[in-house]
Amino acid sequence: MDFLITEISAEHIEQTVEIHIQAFPGFFLTFLGPRFLKAFYGSFTEDRAGIGFVAKDCKTKEVIGVVVGPLIPAGYFKRLLKRRWWSFCLASINSVLRRPATVKRLFHALFYRGEPPRGAQRSLLSSVAVSPRVQGRGIGRALVERWVEEVKRRGYAGCYLTTDANDNDKINNFYRKLGWKIESTYTTPEGRLMNRYILDLNGKTEENEK
Repeated sequence: MDFLITEISAEHIEQTVEIHIQAFPGFFLTFLGPRFLKAFYGSFTEDRAGIGFVAKDCKTKEVIGVVVGPLIPAGYFKRLLKRRWWSFCLASINSVLRRPATVKRLFHALFYRGEPPRGAQRSLLSSVAVSPRVQGRGIGRALVERWVEEVKRRGYAGCYLTTDANDNDKINNFYRKLGWKIESTYTTPEGRLMNRYILDLNGKTEENEK
């Protein structure tokens, strides 16, 4: 199928949230609900350090995939929480009431920066989601490559991401084929074993986007 990669904007958020829910059933951010996801993805249309792109079907103009991630994770999420803390609280209250034990994990999710690797400042690839009905057609690859291209254009030294190490062969193989390398493996406070991948770029990290 023919698709076009374009920068994410406010008009894409509704469809982007639906794609996330379809692509990640049973995941924690999906459990937190559409309002939480709208606040999360919406932030990448507002902050200049947010990098986000969507894939659109050339015929229907429908959003069929999305990729987002902050240029500088620490500064980005700090600004996000300061600016929209009330949105996240309102968005997650129903989920917390349904499952009070999730409060600790919710706090971790709000402050999550992907466990950054040591060394030079790297940009975090936070989320890639493709509609299940069009997966396997190169859309995810195109989205990731476009996101990396933008990080490189802004002069940063590299990128990183984290993904489950166990029962996740398809995703791990996907990133390896794109040239990402495992930097380390660690266990989260919830007991999940995670692989941390890095991708080095030819560029010099800047410190002025805070």
